[in-house]
Amino acid sequence: MIEAAREGACLTLTLNRPEKANALTREMLVSLTDAVGTAGRDDTCKVVVLTGAGKVFSAGADLDAARAGLATDPVWELLSGAVAALPCLTIAALNGTAAGGSMGMVLACDLRVAVPEAKLFYPVMKLGFLPQPSDPVRLRALVGPARAKLILMGGAKVTADEALTMGLVDRVTPDVLGQAQALAGNALAAERGHVQAIKRMA
Repeated sequence: MIEAAREGACLTLTLNRPEKANALTREMLVSLTDAVGTAGRDDTCKVVVLTGAGKVFSAGADLDAARAGLATDPVWELLSGAVAALPCLTIAALNGTAAGGSMGMVLACDLRVAVPEAKLFYPVMKLGFLPQPSDPVRLRALVGPARAKLILMGGAKVTADEALTMGLVDRVTPDVLGQAQALAGNALAAERGHVQAIKRMA
């Protein structure tokens, strides 16, 4: 359910459960965390792209798994922490809507690009859960405290254009993978140590 494709120094990880809107199971989250960790230890990997199959990036937690405890499982924080710690450029290529817990890995990426139809929302208030600890911090850093509360407390479903205006995404385009490759060009042409050094400074 997680596909890994390597092209040169770029690794693309694809959520591949389109029949379930790429709803995340614990197995998928563990597989993603392992793949991200492997990329971090691979000195030849300079860019990691996260995307989804079909028309939705991810609906968040699989409902059955969430009811069984996945909604509060620390694996979400482990995944987003692993993404944030990568010493290479990370890009979320949102092929569609990103909802709920899937926002954690999106927020942890360095850059985010989205198709025009995408929406981003995080309905923790409605569902009665707390967000993972790092998610509000990263969200606030991108959009500011009021808009972070709008999303987390007001339940706002932010359109791609609204997300672009508030800084939640960096590009809106029908071709998110093509745009991700374009944004990755400089990092792919550089030494990994240089990529890592600039990432630490930015």
